[in-house]
Amino acid sequence: MKYSRRSFVKTAGLGSVAFSAIPNIDLMTGKPVSVKVLNPFNRSPVSLIIDDSTCLVNMAHFGIPQFGEVFPDQYKQDWRKLPREIPDSFVREFGEWAHENGVKGKYSIVPYPACTGWVNRFIPGWTKKELEESLKLVRDVIVPNWDIHPEMVSHTRVIDIKTGKPYPYPTPDYMENWGWSQTKSADELGAYQAYALTILKEAGLNCEGLTTPGGYGSQNQNNLALGSMEAVRDVFGAEIPHFFRDLFTEKEKSVAPLVLHPSGLSGPDPKCVVSVIGCTGDWFGDWDGLNPGSPDNFITKDLLSGRMVEVIDSGEPAIMVCHWPGIYFNGEHVGFNILKEVKNRLDQKYDNLIWMKLSEISRYWAAKELTTITPLAAGIKLFAPFSAPGFTLNINSVVRNPQLRINGKESQILTKVKDQKDLKAGTWFSDKKDSILCFNLEKGSCEVIF
Repeated sequence: MKYSRRSFVKTAGLGSVAFSAIPNIDLMTGKPVSVKVLNPFNRSPVSLIIDDSTCLVNMAHFGIPQFGEVFPDQYKQDWRKLPREIPDSFVREFGEWAHENGVKGKYSIVPYPACTGWVNRFIPGWTKKELEESLKLVRDVIVPNWDIHPEMVSHTRVIDIKTGKPYPYPTPDYMENWGWSQTKSADELGAYQAYALTILKEAGLNCEGLTTPGGYGSQNQNNLALGSMEAVRDVFGAEIPHFFRDLFTEKEKSVAPLVLHPSGLSGPDPKCVVSVIGCTGDWFGDWDGLNPGSPDNFITKDLLSGRMVEVIDSGEPAIMVCHWPGIYFNGEHVGFNILKEVKNRLDQKYDNLIWMKLSEISRYWAAKELTTITPLAAGIKLFAPFSAPGFTLNINSVVRNPQLRINGKESQILTKVKDQKDLKAGTWFSDKKDSILCFNLEKGSCEVIF
């Protein structure tokens, strides 16, 4: 099934950086051995991307008339019937449920939502106190489990970053979702994205990544990646910037994160940027309030099929995608209740899932792709440009007494566990054929001695 975010996304892949594995090394037995980096803690990463969220403003209510001005034949629904606000009471209910159930992911805060007002200043229609309380709610309840992203500046009109005013032209070339971004240089995109990030910084929110609205950058992905890397590094100093642009629902397409533009990996300031890829459509409920969703698209009631089952069973991160107005579908809990049912079904089927924020997935994939592994007489040596908790290796041999030596310091003896489910940092497991080692990978050199 083909799906495109809000019907504007054209899927386009970027080149990935190959992991440098060891096809053969001689250990104490002289047996040919291979080493493979597994998922963190040898579990299956899952996550949830929430788009079109912000403080107070329902982006569908205020965005549809602006989209309709550009494409009147495509946006004919009565947007006035949609609630103008997604209340903080719902944000709190959602955030507390997510925390209690371990659900993690990404939550957008559109900085200048549909040109209504600025989250770092004021939004007409709500009091200053209401905005401040909404931001505090995000910081206190959402941030612990969710990365915060800007979704460009307005998600509707392109903003002149010299004046702070929207361009006055209701054409695709001056809408963030369509043409404007497709011809811009990496520096131009970076400056625009830094403008968005700075607004959230002034609002007291930290960001390690950003989200593209609609088709933003879909035909200009190399410059998008470079601009995103520089913008996030410049504004927030994030070590591993990431961005969300694409999603694929076709079974044959990989949804593994792409680690892009690595440089300076052996020096003090390594760089890369990670493109995080979603795997589902808008199946909790359409962003525009027209069609409710169904949990069966994610995982069927018999637990045997569905897009999440496909991706989890493939071993790649299974990252669901939704829009906040769809979770609060027409002022009701339709999408939220579907999410609860999906979570319930996933818990019934799997006992090896690990919910992760996008920044956590990005860090692990950067370490997985960019750490070099070389053989030693009795073990392996790793050089990691980036640290990663729960770094997990599979060795197709039974090892004995594995020890971790970091940057030449005293060795840490790993503790053997009887079940793979008990793996945590500083432990290992063997099934008499393979050995799985799990430890916190630190930046720099380390050795695993057998």
